[in-house]
Amino acid sequence: MILDFVKMNGAGNDFILVDNRDGRVCLTPQQVTRLCHRQRGIGADGLMLLVPAKSGRADWAWDFFNSDGSVAEMCGNGARCFGRYIQQLTGVTGRTSFETVAGVISAVFRGDRVQVNLTAPKDLRPHQQISTQAGPLTVHSLNTGVPHAVVFVPEADQAMVLPLGAELRHHAAFAPRGTNVNFVQVLGPGSIRVRTYERGVEGETLACGTGVTASALIASRLHGFVSPVHVRVQGGDDLEVAFEVEGDGFSDVRLTGPAEFVFTGRVELPD
Repeated sequence: MILDFVKMNGAGNDFILVDNRDGRVCLTPQQVTRLCHRQRGIGADGLMLLVPAKSGRADWAWDFFNSDGSVAEMCGNGARCFGRYIQQLTGVTGRTSFETVAGVISAVFRGDRVQVNLTAPKDLRPHQQISTQAGPLTVHSLNTGVPHAVVFVPEADQAMVLPLGAELRHHAAFAPRGTNVNFVQVLGPGSIRVRTYERGVEGETLACGTGVTASALIASRLHGFVSPVHVRVQGGDDLEVAFEVEGDGFSDVRLTGPAEFVFTGRVELPD
């Protein structure tokens, strides 16, 4: 079977997007992994299929897979790319919406940038004391559609993203499903830099939208930042996280950033 696809990136977080509105494409985890492989496939951090909405709550829906073939609940950078992809296919202007495992996401088109709302954050746990091979560590966690751990560091360039990120990703404190891990440097009032070890990719990515959001919200809580918070990611792009403070939590969380087309292509679907 020949698969038509579009390659996109959101702040360096890259994705394969496939139009499956007719339901003809059914991928196994092994096929997803092969397609996302950077040497043997197209190469991507994840893969998204555009499918009809499963309820009347949204215009469309996605089937979204991490590069290891596992199902992903949510991805902020992916959501922006998915919204732009829908716009290109359907010609919709203004906004669109789609169902994810984490809930319904709306995408608003603002010139060359896309703003997506995120589902209400939950499970805020600040100041967790966790034992690691490098010694005791203070970790803050929040679920922004997927679970995230946040570690503040003095210099993001010197953060031990791969060894410590992998350890925390599988740490007993976040069992059984594990967590994504963000290393955050405060640059100034309302401004942070974030590097992320992504669960499902099992390595550092150039950006992670839900990780950027979790980092910004936790920074606002711990450092008194007001909305919006500006975030520089490893790929060099700048994202913006806007929100409302609601008691001990947050509401109306919005992530704004780029969503760029890279190339289109056709590939023979691996067995």
